[in-house]
This record gives sequence, C-alpha cells and structure tokens, in this order.
Amino acid sequence: TTLIIDNGSTDGSAEWLRAYEKQEARIRVILLPENTGFSGAVNLGIREADTPYVILLNNDVTADPSYVEELERMISRSGRIFSVSAKMIQMYHPDLMDDAGDMYSVLGWAFQRGVGRDIRKYRKAGEVFSACAGAGIYRREVFDEIGFFDEMHFAYLEDIDVGYRAKIHGYHNMYAPRAKVFHVGSGTSGSKYNAFKVRLAARNNIYLNWKNMPWPQLLVNLPSIIAGSAVKYGFFRNMGYGREYLEGISEGIKTAPKCRKVPFVPKHLPNYLSIQAELVIGTFVYIREFLARHVTDRR
Repeated sequence: TTLIIDNGSTDGSAEWLRAYEKQEARIRVILLPENTGFSGAVNLGIREADTPYVILLNNDVTADPSYVEELERMISRSGRIFSVSAKMIQMYHPDLMDDAGDMYSVLGWAFQRGVGRDIRKYRKAGEVFSACAGAGIYRREVFDEIGFFDEMHFAYLEDIDVGYRAKIHGYHNMYAPRAKVFHVGSGTSGSKYNAFKVRLAARNNIYLNWKNMPWPQLLVNLPSIIAGSAVKYGFFRNMGYGREYLEGISEGIKTAPKCRKVPFVPKHLPNYLSIQAELVIGTFVYIREFLARHVTDRR
C-alpha cells in the first residue's frame, strides 16, 4: 500500500488525490488541515504503517523500477540495520550524484556524500552516518525503541537526528547503490539556499548536537562546532543569509532544552566512541569530497 500524506496543501492537490484514491485501491490518502512539517507528516505515515519496513519518498523524485526491491534486499540482511539510503542521482544531470547517504562531522556539518560527483564513483554498498529520508527505507519497529522523527525540527536534519539515535542504540545505516532514484532537490522549499531553509537548518543543528551528545562529548566537540559555525556564518553572510543563520543559531540555543535529550546509558559507551570516530572521519570525507568537486573532477 502506498500512503500519501498531503501536508496542508492549498493548490488543489488534496482534491486531486481524493479523486485518484477512489480509482486506485492500493493508494491511501491522509489529508492534514495544516502543514505539520516533514517530521510531523512522515511520523503520521509511519504510525499508520503495519509493515516491517517503511519507505519514505519525497514528491520530487522518480524511482527506478527495482528501487523498492533493492532497498528491501539490503535492509533484510540484518535485524541490526535500521535504515538504507538510496543512490540519489541528479534529475537534470543524470551523470552526477545527488546523495549517496548522509554524513556528519565534528565541525557540526551534515553533508550529502557524493553530491556533484560522477555516479560511477559510488557503486559500492557500505555504511553511512544516516539515510536520506527523501528516498530511504526504515525498519518500522525500531522507531518504537528510539523514537520517531523529532517534530521540533519541522524540516531539515531530522533524518540525521534519527539516524544518530539509531547508532547510539547500536543499529546501522547503510547505502544501497542499486536502489536508484532521480531527484530534483528542494522541490518543496524552492531552492538550495533560502532564508527559511538556512534558519531552520542552523537551529536544528543545535538541536542535533544537544540531544545526541552526552555532556563530555559535547564539551570535547564544542570548539570544533563553534569553528564550523563561524565558517558557515561567513559562507551564508556572503550569500546574503548571515542574519537568518544567526537567528537560527540563537533560536536553537534558546529552545534546545525543550528537546528530548537522549539519556546516557553506560552500555552504549562503545557506540558513542564509535560515533565520535565517525564524526572525525566524516570531517576528512567532507574535505576530500570538497576538493574533489572543486579541483580533481574539474580537470
């Protein structure tokens, strides 16, 4: 069954979906009276699901015919796999990657692995920090253990957050290169960078670290997170979004205590140490891919 959540649309989509639902028995439509954000909408869909796995699919992607089969093949390999990220290819540049799984770093930077690079370089399956929720599959029962997508996020970085929580609990997030989708990107928000997106992402990044890092880890990483935030501020200031970025940081600091912080459990210490190593490695992965995009791949 395909469950479609209409998140408070006002452009006639709801009426069209209702008419389509009557014609197609495998489609179920839920209409929300207002926009609850990405997190609120997908949480509703996940709670309604009575299947072992749930696939989240954005409205700006086209999936390869074997996409579902390949995702299911990967996630069924082990009960400790929480999520699997698809091979997301740029819709209008089908020789270039859009996302080969999401990564995170000690600088507090989340990034799309492989973005802008040759699709042939990402043929190998492997572990990633989190699946991109725009076209990923998730093990349904794990949400009951670790919690659902954080609705305080509204949108942006909520997939990194839930993947982070899964890793704390000892689960894995994988990348399946044979599960392909073609992605427009920013099909809802309208552009890669805009005031709304910059502010929310800055705020949510504060939530992400506050929630998932125990105090000792947060203190250890604080200097690098501050340095990373300073670099990002400079970047967004040059783009005309410096004020929005600072507003997001400020809101995040003020409201982070309202987030549900993941309680530290001693038996999870090895997982925290492994995550810390991943954050360090993620920083070098980001630098390597940045240089590859701007130097090596342009030769």
